[in-house]
Amino acid sequence: MQIRFDGKNVIVAGAARGIGRAITRAFAADGGNVFACDRLVNEIEAGERVKALAVDVTDAKSIEAVVAAAGGKVDVLVYVAGGILGQVPKPLEEVQPEEFAGIVDVNLKGCFLFARAVAPGMKKAGGGRIVTISSRAGLSTSLTGIQAYASAKHGQVGLVKQLAQELGPFGITVNSVAPGFMATSPDYERQWNSYSEEFRRTFPERIAMRRMGKPEDIADAVLFFASDYASWITGQTLPVTGSPLA
Repeated sequence: MQIRFDGKNVIVAGAARGIGRAITRAFAADGGNVFACDRLVNEIEAGERVKALAVDVTDAKSIEAVVAAAGGKVDVLVYVAGGILGQVPKPLEEVQPEEFAGIVDVNLKGCFLFARAVAPGMKKAGGGRIVTISSRAGLSTSLTGIQAYASAKHGQVGLVKQLAQELGPFGITVNSVAPGFMATSPDYERQWNSYSEEFRRTFPERIAMRRMGKPEDIADAVLFFASDYASWITGQTLPVTGSPLA
């Protein structure tokens, strides 16, 4: 199976680090014209096929500027942005409303705003691919222990299903990849380091494949969903966790 994206415009939102960086590299390697955007624009690996753009995923006008930079023609949108915004788990009664809203905004509202921005062009073109990076936390509970994160990721999975139903008649597929835990950013590195040495040592033994996942594992799944091989798959969330999901 050969997957290519020659002549395709691809937006990767949340492209500066970890999974987003791996996805950006993968699309560029397979011929895509990648518009890589992030609030950490200086950390994006720009190149011949990668244009780095700043974006605030909670601001509709900022997102519209990214879509305009792609000429309004977006063949693939990959929404990776999100995370826990440096927050740590707290008892429910100690969580402030603005803390909860902040995580929901970057994980769920931003996903909605980006899909909203690319949909008109995809409809006009007669097709397109939208792929979100949700989380195992969107299918179960979250290792982070952060209520807003689990809620936002569950919401994103629901949004994917609803948009798939709405946009299917226009030839647009909407799917999600749900990674298992990876220490791919400072927030998740802190989370990983907060666990005991014994927990970290034995964690891979709980994974059927007996290894931690890599960002490239997620990029491979995203490229499949974005390809013509997945043209009759929509509204699905694919766990990429190295194990069966109970």
